[in-house]
Amino acid sequence: MGCIATEEVFKWLTNNPKIVNASTIICRIMDDIVSNEFEQKRGHGASSIECYMSQHGVTREDAINELSRQVTNAWKDINEELLDSTKVPKPLLMRVLNLSRVIHVLYKDEDCYTNSQGSTKNDIISILMNPCPI
Repeated sequence: MGCIATEEVFKWLTNNPKIVNASTIICRIMDDIVSNEFEQKRGHGASSIECYMSQHGVTREDAINELSRQVTNAWKDINEELLDSTKVPKPLLMRVLNLSRVIHVLYKDEDCYTNSQGSTKNDIISILMNPCPI
């Protein structure tokens, strides 16, 4: 990251900034929502869905709706931090944003990370073989 990776930036990161926290929420919850049933069949541990259902005594559908709402709020937090933050260089914030964007694409409707032979493969081929000129 070159000159962006300063001691101040690392101190900022260790204080759990809102934008990084929002990005981790998006990553964890979107993955859990689309891959939960498959992972439970494979004997994985409890996901955020099971934890939410157990903690709040709600149905699976209600848990997914609430967790989806949390993802929406996390995107709002990211947007807010991008508009307001002057504590760290914008290129660092863009890296957090881009990670969140990739996760959103990979887990929007299905687990396209684990099952990468479908739309993920097609997206990568499209980007590499048919790039859009800028």
